[in-house]
Amino acid sequence: MTERTDTATTAEREVLVIERIFDAPRELVWKAWTDAELLKRWWGPKGFIAPAAEIDFCVGGKFLFAMQSPEYQDGRTLWSTGEYREIVPFERIVCTMAMADEEGNIVPPTDYGMTEDFAAESLLTVEFEAVGNGQTKMTLRHEGLPPGDMLEGAGTGWNESFDKLAESLK
Repeated sequence: MTERTDTATTAEREVLVIERIFDAPRELVWKAWTDAELLKRWWGPKGFIAPAAEIDFCVGGKFLFAMQSPEYQDGRTLWSTGEYREIVPFERIVCTMAMADEEGNIVPPTDYGMTEDFAAESLLTVEFEAVGNGQTKMTLRHEGLPPGDMLEGAGTGWNESFDKLAESLK
């Protein structure tokens, strides 16, 4: 079972915070973020697949992830990229996130239908905490999102992705 705490999703000054408890050890939840094959099992909201993921997991290294849904933008592949800024093994990952093309070049968020106030680059902090009984508390902090519909949509997307993550950890 995964405890879903939607009430822990908050929107303050363009910051989204989501906490989830997973029925999996911290090392496995960590690996789901750091291993491209495991990440492809859960990346993207409900109805999306992740056909590609590349991870150079080191400070200064980059990632390039793809997600796709037949219902969203006529099946167009959506790419995101970022750079790892801080890695504390099994405790914290801090990275940037931006919309990209398939080569990993940053593109304006408007290319993917985002509003003009959507930041070209945002900051993700993911923390992992062992909480007993083989469970892991994961906290995502996504900074730089515009308030309103875009922030709410990001919250929905992350929560649906984390539902898929919970399933992939079984």
